[in-house]
Amino acid sequence: INGTIAGGHTGGYCPFSIDITHLLIDGENQLVVRVYDPTDAAAQPRGKQVNNPHGFWYTSTSGIWQTVWLEPVNAVHIEKIKITPDIDAGLIRIESIVSGCDEFTIKASVTADGIELSTAIIAAEDQIAISNPKLWSPESPFLYDLTLELFDQNNKQCDRVKSYFGMRKFSIGKDEKAIPRFLLNNKPYFQAGLLDQGYWCDGGLTPPTDEAMVFDIQTMKDLGFNMLRKHIKVEPLRWYYHCDRLGMIVWQDMPNGGAYIGNMMAGILPFLGIHVKDHAYARFKRKNAEMRAYFETELFEMIDALHSCVSIGCWVPFNEGWGQFDAKQIAEKVKSYDSSRVVDHASGWHDQKGPDLKSVHKYIVPVKLPKQDGRPFVLSEYGGYSRVIAEHVWNIKKCFGYRMFKDKESLSAAYKKLMEQQIIPLVEKGLCATVYTQVSDVENEVNGILTYDREIVKLDEDILRQLNGKLTL
Repeated sequence: INGTIAGGHTGGYCPFSIDITHLLIDGENQLVVRVYDPTDAAAQPRGKQVNNPHGFWYTSTSGIWQTVWLEPVNAVHIEKIKITPDIDAGLIRIESIVSGCDEFTIKASVTADGIELSTAIIAAEDQIAISNPKLWSPESPFLYDLTLELFDQNNKQCDRVKSYFGMRKFSIGKDEKAIPRFLLNNKPYFQAGLLDQGYWCDGGLTPPTDEAMVFDIQTMKDLGFNMLRKHIKVEPLRWYYHCDRLGMIVWQDMPNGGAYIGNMMAGILPFLGIHVKDHAYARFKRKNAEMRAYFETELFEMIDALHSCVSIGCWVPFNEGWGQFDAKQIAEKVKSYDSSRVVDHASGWHDQKGPDLKSVHKYIVPVKLPKQDGRPFVLSEYGGYSRVIAEHVWNIKKCFGYRMFKDKESLSAAYKKLMEQQIIPLVEKGLCATVYTQVSDVENEVNGILTYDREIVKLDEDILRQLNGKLTL
């Protein structure tokens, strides 16, 4: 600011702020921002971005790709809040971070549909009872409004913050047949989901409009899906708000770092059912201790930033071995840090027997019930059935997909056969959740339900709704 360094931040996915008050002058001020992004030339978390895109590795989105704003705040203000519902105790826990004052009081008000339900004076970390709570679910995404008013030691109001919350509980338990299941609000609940990579043909990682984010979520909900696995990306908070209010459960991936582990580790060994212990850092391209430590730092920054999002039901630290290390220990740390969610410690290939799921990926080969080990069985990636539609693809000469079909009829028939013969029969045997690949095409990858430009639904919509209606407990 005006030629003086104001501050900095490392990491491309989590929010941060810098107080520039002391650097401002009357009149015009100069703001200069510098971003360094080596993409896959270094080991920082970056997701599926590469400098030379191919297959399921995509063009990098460099620079600033999320919302930036300048905001005046009082010297005494509420910096952050963290909301955790507890439906069993009938309350919400509120953690507030207040800046600029050591002695203060907070007045909290809860309303629903414009009617005030409760008001209380609370401490920085406190709880509020919610009588006869109306529970949040994809079928009934009910949200409460919350207002916090901050008063200093002289009882002067210094700040006022509005937020919202949902009363819901994500957990794991057994059904009446003693099969381990996902539970939503203490009842077995099947999660029928999609891989959602959040790429856009006209903006890369940046959604073109608020309406575009809503379109993806609402379209998938209209097709009968109740969950999206946000894959190797962290969205702007606005996206999670729309999932909260529309009723879409979210599994949140942490963007991977490190170097690609190679086809042997990422393909051949998992195909043979061989899982490698992930403390072998060299085999997982994770020898750099500094980058391992930084991955954990950004992982917990992400969890902090998204904690109050109602719709997030599962954290996914690692995917298919990419940049994986100490997954069981890291998942245990995540569980200790946030006990209100489920954790998929190593989605796909290199299972370390960690919390909380037996997480399997299956493409091309038949899907079968794996050997049970007490953890819920989830098919956290499958399908990937593909179709090229001329004039609606990124690069007609380099289209990538697991199985190609020529038209809507053949693609829909194959999808129907897959679901009826392999997926739906496994539900009663222990399958708890599915993640079909994927919401939309992404660059060269053409296995989306939607084309990359979101103009065409490539499968028969009635068939999708019919089959999703059978994925229930």
